[in-house]
Amino acid sequence: MKKRHFIPKFIIETVIHLLFWIAVYLFYTYFLGYGSENIAYINRFSLFLMPITIGSSYFFYFYLIPKYLLLKKQQLFILYTAYTFIISFFFILVSIFYGLVFSDNLKTGDGTPITKGLIFITLAVYFIFFVAISIGLIINNYKSVLKNEDLKNKFLATQLQLKEQELKFLKMQIHPHFLFNTLNTLYGFALKKSDEAPDMILKLSNLLDYILYQVEKPLVFLNDEVNHIEDYISLEKMRFRESLFVSFDKEIHQENIQIAPMLLLPFVENSFKHGAQVDAVLKVDIKLKTANNLLFFEIKNSTKNNTSSKKGIGLENIKKRLEMLYGKSYHLDISQTKNSFRVELKTPLKND
Repeated sequence: MKKRHFIPKFIIETVIHLLFWIAVYLFYTYFLGYGSENIAYINRFSLFLMPITIGSSYFFYFYLIPKYLLLKKQQLFILYTAYTFIISFFFILVSIFYGLVFSDNLKTGDGTPITKGLIFITLAVYFIFFVAISIGLIINNYKSVLKNEDLKNKFLATQLQLKEQELKFLKMQIHPHFLFNTLNTLYGFALKKSDEAPDMILKLSNLLDYILYQVEKPLVFLNDEVNHIEDYISLEKMRFRESLFVSFDKEIHQENIQIAPMLLLPFVENSFKHGAQVDAVLKVDIKLKTANNLLFFEIKNSTKNNTSSKKGIGLENIKKRLEMLYGKSYHLDISQTKNSFRVELKTPLKND
């Protein structure tokens, strides 16, 4: 495979500048010598105009424009521009004088070798000034736009990186009390040599794998999220025994539906954490439905007046994550009555 050779930027810029001044020189020879047969005279005379033209143009391009005009110092720019035009006019006269003197020996015939007078020669030089200044403004404006775009892209990249880190943090916000409680229950089962201990270990292992590793993925299948919700409920049932009643109704009509990982599980975990027993039973009702490319999720748990499921950072983190994932295209409604707490969520779906 052949290596690509890149031309350095300064070489490209040098060539462009050189071509521009060659074009200016050709303009002088055409403009000043139009209708004249003294080609050699015109060529040399044009060369005498080039130094003042190049010097004044670069003074504008590299000094006055970036130091004063681009820095919003308009008054100083106008003042120094006026000085530059006055001084340059003197040097234009000097250039014309020396051009006439040192080109005199190249005259041919009796006609005037230069078809333009002093005023038109001066205007031609100032015309080149104007062109050079205009090109300088265009180039500087273009560079400024590129720089702003680059800064904007870097800012957006930084913001995206921060969002990704925040999203990663929010994904991990399943409360550690669940793990501690489950391990304590598992410890109790182990002491009793309960037959449920191996099943509990398996479910806990699957759930931890999902929480710690699968959460890194941008999307997971909805069925995977449902399976881990069911594992979570099974573990809680082992802990609560008869003091827990859970219903989980599902209507999933497609197999390839994908959602963000850990999108629904934190709501379930929150209902167990902040729920309260009513008549010695903690009730949790979960409904999940997909229809018209939307996901409908509702969870309701029993609670008491002195228990608020809105406390803590759990639901706030879930809200932030929903905003980052869906913007304004989701709907979340949280309500609480005397003996129940309910969450309703509606989000768009993505098919594989």
